Amino acid sequence: MKPNYNEKEFVEKTVRLGRTAKVVKGGRRFSFNALVVVGDRNGNIGYGFGKAKEVPMAIVKATRHAKRNLCEVKIKRTGEKGENVTIPYPITLKYKSTILLLKPATPGTGIIACGPVRAVLEAAGINNILTKSIGSNNSINLVKATILALQRMNTKEDVAYRRGIEIGKLFE
Repeated sequence: MKPNYNEKEFVEKTVRLGRTAKVVKGGRRFSFNALVVVGDRNGNIGYGFGKAKEVPMAIVKATRHAKRNLCEVKIKRTGEKGENVTIPYPITLKYKSTILLLKPATPGTGIIACGPVRAVLEAAGINNILTKSIGSNNSINLVKATILALQRMNTKEDVAYRRGIEIGKLFE
C-alpha cells in the first residue's frame, strides 16, 4: 500500500539539475530538468524527474512525481531509542551499467556514499552505511539502483513467513 503523501512531512533533496539547449533561428532556447528524491526518514522514499522552461517549475514537477511514486524500504533500527539506523545485511545490485554495493555499518560511522546515493539514504532515514558504486556514475541510474537495492532487502520475519517456519527455527 502506498503511503498518503499529502498527510506526511517529507524531506526533499534535489540530486541533479540539467540544462538543455535547442538551437532555433533566433538563438538558443533553454529548458531545464531536475532529479529530486523525497522521503519521510522512516523508510518511505521516492524519486521524480521533471522538465520545464524554468528551474523552479522543473523542481516542482519532479517533487510532485517523486511523491506519487513512493515506495517502502526495510531498515534496521538498533540502540536503546532506535537511533542507529542501517540495513539488515550487505547487498550488491547491478542496474544497467551501474554496480552498487551497500553494507551495514556500526554506530557512529555515518553515511559513506556519493551524492545521489547519499540523498536516497538520508531521505530513507538511514544514518550508518557503507556504499561503493562501480561502473557508470549516472545520477539517475545510481538513484534507481539504490532504491531497487533497498526494496529487495528482506527482514528475518519476511524470510520466515515465506518459508513457512518460525523465526527461531530460521537460524538452526
